[in-house]
Amino acid sequence: MEVVKFFVFAYVCTCLLMYVFQRSFMYYPKNTLGSCSEAGVPDMHEVKLLTKDGLELVSWYGKAKNNRPTIAFFYGNAGNIAGVAYKARIFMDAGYGMLLVGYRGYGGNEGSPTEEGLIADAFAAADFLEKEQVEKVVYYGESLGSGVAVALAVEKAPVAIILEAPFSSALDVAKIGYWYLPTSFLMKDKFDSVARIKNVKAPLLLIHGESDKTIPVALGRKLLEAANEPKKGIFIPNAHHANLYDFGAHKKILEWLSKEFPL
Repeated sequence: MEVVKFFVFAYVCTCLLMYVFQRSFMYYPKNTLGSCSEAGVPDMHEVKLLTKDGLELVSWYGKAKNNRPTIAFFYGNAGNIAGVAYKARIFMDAGYGMLLVGYRGYGGNEGSPTEEGLIADAFAAADFLEKEQVEKVVYYGESLGSGVAVALAVEKAPVAIILEAPFSSALDVAKIGYWYLPTSFLMKDKFDSVARIKNVKAPLLLIHGESDKTIPVALGRKLLEAANEPKKGIFIPNAHHANLYDFGAHKKILEWLSKEFPL
């Protein structure tokens, strides 16, 4: 009986600790942020996005060429905008505009990341591009950023949306990794993309690695199934979560974009 009590007590303590500290397991910001030039995108410049709750978020922006769309890029749960500058370089070299959206609590920005907060940051990015009179905006969500992009697309429609290694919901990811916990009750930031995407009408490209162990490809397929047409799914054999570009994902994305937005 005492053994049972001990295990029950330990389990309850584990649940309590996970509830209190869960965001420390979900968000991994890097606070130091160098310059655009140091990151390999000297043709971008620093801008500040003003959120509705009064934060100024350092982000990087480069204008489009030849009437190409501008891509608002929402990165994953780790690092900061400097870590995805190599992706911006690829699209800017093809003439696309880029806004690398800095999140609260990342890259030296004030605040702490939460689902509500990151979505507010995304709205600040959309407001910035509206003020810049950018008419054609593509949302690009990478990993956790896919949840941010989908949430924004429900309210602020893009001309297209690209999701790289996305989840159906962050809760679905947690259920796999923490199967022994009552995650449905414990989780604060659920990013329910599979429910939200039903209200997104923009053309969708979803790209996922078949060998992704961080966000299993089954969750990407679940999201794609729930999405509206027009939609396209590209599932790359042997690719993992963070190496899709090593398998030519950027070439597939550029090809899709060129078909959607021919010059």
